[in-house]
Amino acid sequence: MDRHSVPAPRSRPLAVVILAAGLGTRMKSDVPKVLHEVCGRPMLAYVLDAAHDVVPERIVVVTGVDHDAVAALLPAGCERVIQQQRLGSGDALRVGMQPLEGFDGDVLVLVGDAPLIDGPALDAIMSAHQRSGAAATVTSVVLDEPAHYGRIVRDDHDAVVRIVEARDATPEQRAIREINVGFYVFDAADLRRLLPRLQTDNAQGELYLTELVELLLGEGGQVAGYALPDPETALAINSRVELAAVNAVVRRRVLERLMLAGVTVVDPSGTYVDWGVEVGRDTVLHPGTHLVGHTQVGAACRIGPGAYLEDAFVGDRARVVSSHLSQCVVSSGCTVGPFAYIRPNTVLQEGAKAGTFVEIKNSTVGRGSKVPHLSYVGDAVIGADTNIGAGNITANYDGFEKHPTTIGDNVKTGSDTTFVAPVRVGDGAFTAAGSVITHDIPPEALGVARQRQTNLEGYGRRRRERGGTSRPSD
Repeated sequence: MDRHSVPAPRSRPLAVVILAAGLGTRMKSDVPKVLHEVCGRPMLAYVLDAAHDVVPERIVVVTGVDHDAVAALLPAGCERVIQQQRLGSGDALRVGMQPLEGFDGDVLVLVGDAPLIDGPALDAIMSAHQRSGAAATVTSVVLDEPAHYGRIVRDDHDAVVRIVEARDATPEQRAIREINVGFYVFDAADLRRLLPRLQTDNAQGELYLTELVELLLGEGGQVAGYALPDPETALAINSRVELAAVNAVVRRRVLERLMLAGVTVVDPSGTYVDWGVEVGRDTVLHPGTHLVGHTQVGAACRIGPGAYLEDAFVGDRARVVSSHLSQCVVSSGCTVGPFAYIRPNTVLQEGAKAGTFVEIKNSTVGRGSKVPHLSYVGDAVIGADTNIGAGNITANYDGFEKHPTTIGDNVKTGSDTTFVAPVRVGDGAFTAAGSVITHDIPPEALGVARQRQTNLEGYGRRRRERGGTSRPSD
């Protein structure tokens, strides 16, 4: 839902209970299922967003006893309760109702593993529930392959009469294509009255939330069914296969949003952008591009092919080709790559270049300066309009501590120069190729630090006479 939109008016107070205590055994993981990421954020975060969008009075999240990491995800205003024993969805809802003692109104029940649900869909469910006047509303979708989902059983008048778990269904019931999504609306008073009556006489020996429907119907209550118009909205995640499918849906939506905002995505099937990543208009994303975490890319950039940006900031008109950037700043007009590695705490100022097979970490490269190829720059500050020659290295680590290298403005370094930190190079200075710089170089000076060449005449002939060889053997 648009954060500026307003949910439909409601005649009764609303609370939301999110069931997020499942182990997710089919995920084959030690990570709580709801913390598995969909396009860079935990799946539960999407459900929390949707719940907030309908502006409930209370949000309660049910977690497992060992799910402190889930609790850390919850925003302010959410209440956590712990399901001490995993005795089924009915027991989870019973636990979720404990903080709502005395609450008088509707309770919207959600599951934490359905991240495609959104505010508009929840608002539509609540509106349908109010219109129906039913005691409860069950949400469903129709699937071509219902798989392991619970089936919605209706009578000849199309009324909901039962929800059957797939493992307990008869062959005829398994043929039903309308499945239970796991979103419900109940009256809080009904829940407090009926939850203690749930029984464990089923294949799993658990308390099924779906049995509440039968109990309500047995009392003569009406249960409405609301079919979501878009089956994607209800996709839940119970395995790594389903996780990949939902990731694909969210990634497609993210890329569509960017394209509609003026970003060119050359091949959406080969471009991966996390939820929340920002990209400016007229930027082109080439295939093999990954923009993850809190990455921001400016306008009129060219990113990729084969670029991986994690928590990176890229200014306008920058170019990044076949390179890995992490927790760094690439200012407007910069060029990176191909095959560069820009590591955390690096800042490339406007118009700077980090070229082929260049690695830079914890350093600043000044405006218009270039590190064109085959160099390592670590713990350094490079001034403006400086050119770092091929194969340069800042030897920043002495085995115990890191040390800084400072290179001024308008410096030209020769190929294969090594700066043994700590060392400073003044403005306008030069280094001779092959130098090992161990002392400061004053401004406008040439630093030469290499042994004088000596040519030994006749060396090759004498070596052969001793039985040696003048060239390497195969």
